[in-house]
Amino acid sequence: MSAADHLPGTDTGLLLLCDHASAWVPDDIAIPPHLLALHVGVDIGAGPLTRALSARLDAPAILGTVSRLVIDLHRQSDHPGLIPELSDGHVIAANAGADCTDRVARFHAPYHRAIRDQVRRDRPKLIVAIHSFTPRLETGGGPRPWEAGILYGRDDRAARIAIDYLRAQGIPTGDQQPYSGRVLNATLDRHADGQGVPSLSVEIRNDLIIDAEGVTILCTIIADMIAAVRNGLALEGAAAQ
Repeated sequence: MSAADHLPGTDTGLLLLCDHASAWVPDDIAIPPHLLALHVGVDIGAGPLTRALSARLDAPAILGTVSRLVIDLHRQSDHPGLIPELSDGHVIAANAGADCTDRVARFHAPYHRAIRDQVRRDRPKLIVAIHSFTPRLETGGGPRPWEAGILYGRDDRAARIAIDYLRAQGIPTGDQQPYSGRVLNATLDRHADGQGVPSLSVEIRNDLIIDAEGVTILCTIIADMIAAVRNGLALEGAAAQ
């Protein structure tokens, strides 16, 4: 299986990414199957939402094809949580003593090569990463009241527009919630901020996109948000000239 699933689109000014789209595990790695339906194994609903957005916006997308319990594509290759041995209280025994070099070569490096090559070829004007979060962690902490969160790194141009737009629609939206993109923004740091491309990461509470109806509703909302971001960035660019 390829490490990246490419979706075509004629609007190459936009690139959609979904690091945690898949719950697939190769036969040689023994991850307990029941974990793969949980948020620790896959970003629930994020893959279907990314596919729906790609189709609606006619924009290319790149989706990861391996479970985050095999290797987390949204981590630097030297990050201590790259191959998790414990995830939200679940022990991942197959990852104890795992061959990190092998997993990076099989999954992580090809995925990020695919994104790098797409960015170099198309030079998108905006990159949007799609993720989902659980309403509450199993290992503690309070409920997460947001329906959406917008995360970003050093460049907050796109994020500021997105946050304002979603809040204006009455959607409880976290600014750098449920965690901060200043702390964890590996994919966009590498392929967007590092290349001077405006970007943002969209987190959707996973109970809102657990089925096709929810995906359809959020697809409309996020597609309109992306349009607002693109328009806002274009206006800012024109004003700066």
